[in-house]
Amino acid sequence: MAHRRCGKLIVATNQNQLKELENIRDKAHANGVADVDWIAKDEVARMEPELFCMGALHSPSTGIIDSHALMLAYLGDAEAGGAMLALKSPLERARVRQGFELHVTGSDPIRCTVLVNSAGLRAPTVAKAIDGYPAHLAPRELYAKGNYYSLNRKSPFTRLIYPVPEPGGLGVHVTLDLAGQARFGPYVEWVERIDYDVDPRRAERFYAAIRRYWPGLPDDSLSPGYAGIRPKTAGPGEAAPDFEIQGPRKHGVPGLVQLYGIESPGLTSSLALARAVRDELG
Repeated sequence: MAHRRCGKLIVATNQNQLKELENIRDKAHANGVADVDWIAKDEVARMEPELFCMGALHSPSTGIIDSHALMLAYLGDAEAGGAMLALKSPLERARVRQGFELHVTGSDPIRCTVLVNSAGLRAPTVAKAIDGYPAHLAPRELYAKGNYYSLNRKSPFTRLIYPVPEPGGLGVHVTLDLAGQARFGPYVEWVERIDYDVDPRRAERFYAAIRRYWPGLPDDSLSPGYAGIRPKTAGPGEAAPDFEIQGPRKHGVPGLVQLYGIESPGLTSSLALARAVRDELG
């Protein structure tokens, strides 16, 4: 599968952010990622000459992958195990009846003994449609939209570049695809509905944020890219919770696992999440 271990830099652009880099490094080491370490700004300048910072964390093992190829590989493994993908088949309701009875649009009722709700943005809504599940245990369904803009010229960076995280997200950072194309984003925008349109006018807000670490960003160099929406379970100004994997020990329904708030880095964590779901089911 196509991938590249390009590395990542998390940069502090003022003295006040250096302490936060230490906190991030300590968390990484506590979680077994021992190769994340501090580098001084002179070394950063040698690695990425157009990057400005007061210091940075370097994660040499960070890489990028073809996400669509990964999902197709997962699908292939699932189908080899007897699974079937059914698109455009909305779940109307489900009932707990010695297992589960699922009512899906355009289909006879489907019965199963294990039900995993990994519906992303709509996971709380799906949970509340399961008759027999304690609906008060489902979190709020909140949406945080992020617009991304593409750099319409060659990228000066060979690594992913992240600023110190901000409340609600990771700040406007540099992502690269396998062809070397650079994209910047996202800005956190709380929205009431699911909408993936990219507003070209919002690009103006990005220039100042990017120039904190890339002062040489040329004018008129950003074009609308794409938008994503994070399935938040806490609102603006609230502490960001971790992923919530809610199994029978929490809600008392055998065979049911609910996944809430699986935002970034959900794809990176997908195999670990699968193991956690398996463990919840015993």
